[in-house]
Amino acid sequence: MNSLPPIRHTPAQPTAGVLSGFEGVGRSRRWAPSTLYNGLVPDAYILGIESSCDETAAAVVRSGQELVSNVVYSQFVTHRPYGGVVPELASREHLRAIVPVVRQALDDAGRSYQTIDAIAVTKGPGLAGSLLVGLSYAKALAYAVEKPLIAVNHLEGHIHAVLLEERQKGNRELQFPVLALVVSGGHTHLFLVEGKSGAWRYRDVGHTRDDAAGEAFDKVAKLLELGYPGGPAIDFLARHGNPQAVKFPFAQIKHHDRNPQNRHADDESRVDFSYSGIKTAVLRYVETHDMREAIMRRRQALAALASPVREDYLAACDQATLDLVASFQHAMVNDLVSKTLLAVREQDAATLLVTGGVAANSELRTSFEQRASEEGLAVYFPSRKLSTDNAAMIAAAAYPRFLAGEFAAPELSADAALRLR
Repeated sequence: MNSLPPIRHTPAQPTAGVLSGFEGVGRSRRWAPSTLYNGLVPDAYILGIESSCDETAAAVVRSGQELVSNVVYSQFVTHRPYGGVVPELASREHLRAIVPVVRQALDDAGRSYQTIDAIAVTKGPGLAGSLLVGLSYAKALAYAVEKPLIAVNHLEGHIHAVLLEERQKGNRELQFPVLALVVSGGHTHLFLVEGKSGAWRYRDVGHTRDDAAGEAFDKVAKLLELGYPGGPAIDFLARHGNPQAVKFPFAQIKHHDRNPQNRHADDESRVDFSYSGIKTAVLRYVETHDMREAIMRRRQALAALASPVREDYLAACDQATLDLVASFQHAMVNDLVSKTLLAVREQDAATLLVTGGVAANSELRTSFEQRASEEGLAVYFPSRKLSTDNAAMIAAAAYPRFLAGEFAAPELSADAALRLR
């Protein structure tokens, strides 16, 4: 079996503290705190495990506000030849990586299985096979070391990635109402966030009717032979093109969502997205402007390189391709920003959180910062390392549930279509 490639990890010096203990196992587990953090809430170290898609991650977070360690094993080399994630391959890579990733996270944190207070794991949404690897491992580990297990929604994790880093900066006060845009390869959602008495509640006020924004980035990059993952590639190449060269109008959604599961009593105030159309528009542009030959030449030139870097992709692109890429990104960003700010006004939100893998896009960040400033709106992003999938966000999101004693039952199972409420 081939050895695992290098793993990205972010070690930090653990903070000394007295750890709490637990009595019993399974549903009878009772939390027995032995100290309080800041005299108010328990000081706890939570091991987070994330495996919802194509990244195996583990992290240790203290009391929901200090990132002690963060380890991510990315599978992009495995999936690059296919231009997207292959679910079966993703599951196999998780099986190979999860044990060394968790061990590395504990080593970086200066912790052991016995000196953590709880284990948090992603329950969903995500790829069923990938979720099952992380969930099965976390359940077995929690049972073996007699620690409580906390199930976390992946989307809630992305929201808490922002909150975790803001707490680390000393920003502990959010102005409510809070609107959160979670935008990634698999999700494009708007949530109205409420935080009361330490508990967090979420109301879906908008989502994509078809494809996620990140999927559109990846599919366009695959069409144009720009490499995988497509989001970072397009972000880099768009800087060298004219964003006004090609106009991409978006459909205006006027009817209610026809999916019964997505219908809401307050549909009139919802702001939904749709990104299947722009993928088709790019394809039609390629066909009507005779770009197939240029794409084929680019594929052949890059195939001759053992490990092409982004400068190689830039050199293989003609100006027409760069202009198309820049125009596509500009249209996507404008739609995301405009509709999100419309939702802010509809919900009278005072704070905006923008998170998920697409939140790492430089043009998206710049546009949100500029336009939010014009409207007097506070907007926060996670750092780029916590924008993409990671386990720190899972551990951070688990902390309020830890305080509330919301521990998972032994029959906990993965839910690939889990909704956030």
